Amino acid sequence: MTALAVLIARRIGATGPVTVADYMAECLLHPEHGYYSTREPFGAAGDFTTAPEISQMFGELLGLCLAQAWLDQGQPSPVTLAELGPGRGTLMADLLRATRGVPGFHEAARVHLVEASPRLRALQRETLGGHPAAWLDRAADLPEGPLFLVANEFFDALPIRQFVRGPEGWRERMVGLTEGRLTWGLGPETSLAALAYRLEDTAPGDVVELCPAAGPIMAEIARRIAAAGGLALAVDYGGWRSHGDTLQALRAHRFDDPLAAPGEADLTAHVDFEALAQAAAPCGTALVPQGALLLRLGLAQRAARLARSLTGEALASHEAASRRLTDATEMGTLFKALAVFSPQGPAPAGFDA
Repeated sequence: MTALAVLIARRIGATGPVTVADYMAECLLHPEHGYYSTREPFGAAGDFTTAPEISQMFGELLGLCLAQAWLDQGQPSPVTLAELGPGRGTLMADLLRATRGVPGFHEAARVHLVEASPRLRALQRETLGGHPAAWLDRAADLPEGPLFLVANEFFDALPIRQFVRGPEGWRERMVGLTEGRLTWGLGPETSLAALAYRLEDTAPGDVVELCPAAGPIMAEIARRIAAAGGLALAVDYGGWRSHGDTLQALRAHRFDDPLAAPGEADLTAHVDFEALAQAAAPCGTALVPQGALLLRLGLAQRAARLARSLTGEALASHEAASRRLTDATEMGTLFKALAVFSPQGPAPAGFDA
C-alpha cells in the first residue's frame, strides 16, 4: 500500500466508508502525499500529456479566439485574462505569444492564473518568462469586470460523486475496506433531488456521476461574463450528459485501477457538459468537438505554415501532433470545447458555424 493508502484505510477504519469525491480529493490534493503535491504529472516523463504539451498550435488558436472576442466586444480595458489549472503554464505562454500582434490586447490584459499548488506556481512563473501575472487559489477570487478565460483539462480533475440506480432511487458508490484493502461498495438506497430527472433515462444498475464543485465554479465565471462581458473556453473530455462509470486512473501513460496506488496516479472523470452549460445560465453557451473547433480556427493553415521550416523527424512529429489534436480516432471528438459568452452577444469564432 502507498503511504496515502494507509492513511485512507485508517480513516475508513475509524469513521466508515468515504465517498468517491472524498477519495479523489485525498488522492489528488493531500498536502503531503497527494498526486499534485508530489509529482510532475505532465509530458512524456509524467503520467499524461495535455493538448498544450502536444503542440503550440492549441494555445495559439485558443488565444486568438479570445483576442478576437475582445476585439468584437469593443476592446475593453482593463480585462482579466485567466486560466484555470494552468499546469506548467504552457498554454498561457503560447496564448500570450500568439496575441502579441493584436494591438492593445496585452496592454489591456491582466493575467491571472488559478492554481493552488506552490510547486506548479513556480513552474508556471518560469514558463511565462517574467510576463506579469497574479496567482489565485480559487476562481471565486478572480477580479470583477470583463473576463477572458480558458480552462483546459481542469473540470475533469474535480472530485465526483457516483450513484448507482436502484429499483426506486440511488445508492452512492463508496470506498471501504475488506480485509485491510481498499474496495468498492454501495451506500443505502435513497432518493436524491439532484437526480430525480435521471430516473427517466436510466435503468437499475446504471451509474450517474455528479461533480459538486463544477457548477459553482462555472456559475462564478458566468456571472462575471453576464455582467461585464468576456468569454470562457472550457476544453475537456466528456459528453453532454453523464451516463456510466467514467472514473479513471493514469500512471505512466497507462490506465490503472483507481484504488491501486492512491497518491501515485492521476484520477479524472468525464465532464458533464450539460451540467456546466446549465450552471452558466443566463450566459449563452455553445459546444463543439475539439477537432472541429481547431480546424475552424485555422489549425490546418497554421500547421502548414509551421511545417515549412521542418524536415525529417521534426516534420513527422509536427504532423502527428496535428492529427492527435483533431482526428476523430484521437482527441478530435472525445474532447469538447464549451464556450460561455454574453447573453447579448453572438457565439465566438469557431462556435458560430
